[in-house]
Amino acid sequence: MKDIVIVGGGVVGAFIARYLSAYEADVLLLEKENDVGDVTSMANSAIVHSGDDPIPGTLKAKFNVLGNAMFTEISKDLDVSFGRCGSINLAMDESQLPLLKELEERAKKNGVPTKVLTREEVLKIEPNVTPKVVAGLFCPTAGVVNPFTLTAHAMENACDNGVELHLQEEVIDIKRQGDIFLVVTNKTTYETRMVINAAGLASDKIAAMIEDIDWKIQPRKGEYFVLDHYAPGLVNHVLFPLPTKKGKGVLVTMTTSGNYLVGPSSEFVDDGEDWATDTPTLTSVKAQAKEMVPSIPFQEQIRVFAGLRSTPTTGDFIIESSKTYKEFINVAGIESPGLVSAPAIGKYVADELAAKILNLKAKKDWNPKIRPYTHLAKLNNEQRNELIQKDPSFGEIVCNCEKVSAGEINEVLNRSVPAYTVKAVKKRTRAGFGKCQGGFCQPKVLNLIAKRFGVTPLDVLYGRANSRVLEKESKE
Repeated sequence: MKDIVIVGGGVVGAFIARYLSAYEADVLLLEKENDVGDVTSMANSAIVHSGDDPIPGTLKAKFNVLGNAMFTEISKDLDVSFGRCGSINLAMDESQLPLLKELEERAKKNGVPTKVLTREEVLKIEPNVTPKVVAGLFCPTAGVVNPFTLTAHAMENACDNGVELHLQEEVIDIKRQGDIFLVVTNKTTYETRMVINAAGLASDKIAAMIEDIDWKIQPRKGEYFVLDHYAPGLVNHVLFPLPTKKGKGVLVTMTTSGNYLVGPSSEFVDDGEDWATDTPTLTSVKAQAKEMVPSIPFQEQIRVFAGLRSTPTTGDFIIESSKTYKEFINVAGIESPGLVSAPAIGKYVADELAAKILNLKAKKDWNPKIRPYTHLAKLNNEQRNELIQKDPSFGEIVCNCEKVSAGEINEVLNRSVPAYTVKAVKKRTRAGFGKCQGGFCQPKVLNLIAKRFGVTPLDVLYGRANSRVLEKESKE
């Protein structure tokens, strides 16, 4: 029997698992996709929000601010790219100044440092912003992070400390039997003392398996542009318009990889698997972004994508035991600022809910750090040559766009969280994220995966189930 079963391997589930791994407990995480962080956690703005926007007193405000403060240490422990570049909310005309002041007051109540910038101060540090700008609210603690490795490395740290991970396993029912839960999946049934529901877009469906609930999850779609890392300096901070009821609005930001991200839109959809993009929405995103930064070179676009946010009907994060069972914990509705909040949510759920309810004992030998990765791009020529002498695969460049070596890919394929798919390798190494979007490197990546796991190239998936890259052999 398990002590705890976590449902959902997004960034929130991964951090819950990480902090539970600090206790003496048998913990299993179930994820229905072929990789962790493969839904909402991979398709978002990748922003470490400062905490200026959430309404004071809400769980969003609490965990946003707590999570933000954790990122410097977390990025070092988990070997995740992170930069505290700061953000600026832009007032585009005089009529928006009262709203800027309101945002400043909200930030003050949340304990977030800010500074109001004049038009001249904004243009001095952001010369590509429209001259129409009248003021800005600077939040120095905001930043950008690699959301793909944030989730994967948090889960890796959890597994290295004893958590069990099952991919491609979907929960289809949960029943209460005496003092335990029976978690029924598409493969088997588990007995467990506690269930933690971190199922993202499906969290209301999971919660409804054990009791009637008075909340729902409404998928909200956001569409984005990704620009190539053609040159630094288009923007130097995360740039937002002033927030509206729809959210923080269309942003323009650099990423930890040097690319630029423009978006998202914000529209409710009925289908929790609707990741389609459309021309009218993207045209609107482009127009809104150009109101802030007119010179955005959309000719450098290399990809568009859509992500879905888990918007709760409650208007706030849901982090609590169910009405019927204290051992069934819902961690639901974790929309923006969910990415920055995830570490603080994970620690709270592990320490203040699960550990106390089950009376768990802390481990004496818990290790908060993962084994560091080899980053060829960060080494000088002497260090690279020394590495290649030891392992020639680090001298074989697989992805020319992002300069990723076979050695780095092999390293990823031999970690405690498996990377079974082309997309899993792409998220961890950036092989396939460049201008050609995998057009040249994908066959090499596919063959490395097949070799590592002892399967044929025909068996390797791009990402989700039924996404085979190759249909059949063309030659005997």
